[in-house]
Amino acid sequence: MGNNTLTVTDNRTGKTYEIPIEHNTIRALDLRQIKSADDDFGLMTYDPAFMNTASCKSTITYIDGDKGILEYRGYPIEQLAEHSSYLEVAYLLIYGELPTSERLDWWTYRISRHTFLHNNLVELIRAFRYDAHPMGIMISAVAAMSTLFPESKDVMDPDVREKQIWRIVGQMPTIAAFAYRNRIGRPFNSPDNSLSYTANLLYMMDYMNQRDYEVNPVLAKALDVLFILHADHEQNCSTATMRGVGSSRVDPYNAFAAAASALYGPLHGGANEAVLRMLQQIGDVKNVKGFIDKVKKGEGRLMGFGHRVYKNYDPRAKIIRKVAYDVFEATGSNPLLEIAVELERIALQDDYFISRKLYPNVDFYSGLIYQALRFPIEYFPCLFAIPRAAGWLTQWVEMLNDDEQKIMRPRQVYLGHERREYVPLDQR
Repeated sequence: MGNNTLTVTDNRTGKTYEIPIEHNTIRALDLRQIKSADDDFGLMTYDPAFMNTASCKSTITYIDGDKGILEYRGYPIEQLAEHSSYLEVAYLLIYGELPTSERLDWWTYRISRHTFLHNNLVELIRAFRYDAHPMGIMISAVAAMSTLFPESKDVMDPDVREKQIWRIVGQMPTIAAFAYRNRIGRPFNSPDNSLSYTANLLYMMDYMNQRDYEVNPVLAKALDVLFILHADHEQNCSTATMRGVGSSRVDPYNAFAAAASALYGPLHGGANEAVLRMLQQIGDVKNVKGFIDKVKKGEGRLMGFGHRVYKNYDPRAKIIRKVAYDVFEATGSNPLLEIAVELERIALQDDYFISRKLYPNVDFYSGLIYQALRFPIEYFPCLFAIPRAAGWLTQWVEMLNDDEQKIMRPRQVYLGHERREYVPLDQR
């Protein structure tokens, strides 16, 4: 079969098998032929948390964790963050190429036409308690959209899918802003489509009928860069959830709500909150050295360092570090930034962290930026979900168009009881 094969000898039977290698992978089903007996089910792989299992082929996002590379459709994240806008990047992800000027205008117009919410959805958001978590409101609101747009169930119709994409990308900032305003007991601000995507979000959250109100362009730009950095990140927990739930052919709103629920977890979308609380706990630059010593003794945890994928400096962290300084020039200094800088400086020079490849990740500075923009900590996951909409929807469409994909159904290794007979209640 040539060199692109793997030769496997089953020492239980002495049989040898040739398994094809494609794209540096083998197909798990090719292992099924390896059996110890005719009635044997066949060999399976066991991979908790999918640490080394590719569930799909994709053309969307490329990551090389060892080299610190992140690319959307082949474009380096550094170039997109410097030159592009979030809506342009969202178009790139969804349609596969950067838009021309005319197409970008068309795309921006389509999104702006879908920023307003259905009145029933507004009433639903108002019905939540004043202290309801914004992420819980967002998840519920997106799921409820499936009842307002029943045609969305026709997921195999490209035109229907595209309409739902416009709706979700357009309405996510409005849902998030209304969830925030509901929490603080203030009236909702309708979208202002003369503003940019991120400026509109800031306006809907902040505007209090001031005569001279204007969104700070530095802050809107900083949020736009953060949205670009969070637009997609390959097959992470929430993206895998979007694909997995979507594989049942459910409408995109319910699949999206499931993905956002995965993001809600503290190990995923809540990581930057943990960084902020760590910096608050340290309290002062003079306490950084002592905190580092405790971490090295196993008496604490350094949040915002290290990544499941990146074994080098997270490329998003380099970009976001500069954005943090731009924001603090506009909003004023923040003592937590000084702690973060000193913490990063010491950790990057310490062999303990270097040998473990613990470098700053995107969460290390993003929480500081969100705080400087006056977002409450509980709102941070919403700011992750809004931009990730483009990535989730792109991955969802790619999954639907992949002929090899079927409804997700992982195998298990059963270690429970062997067959036993039922014992009546009075005999136990």
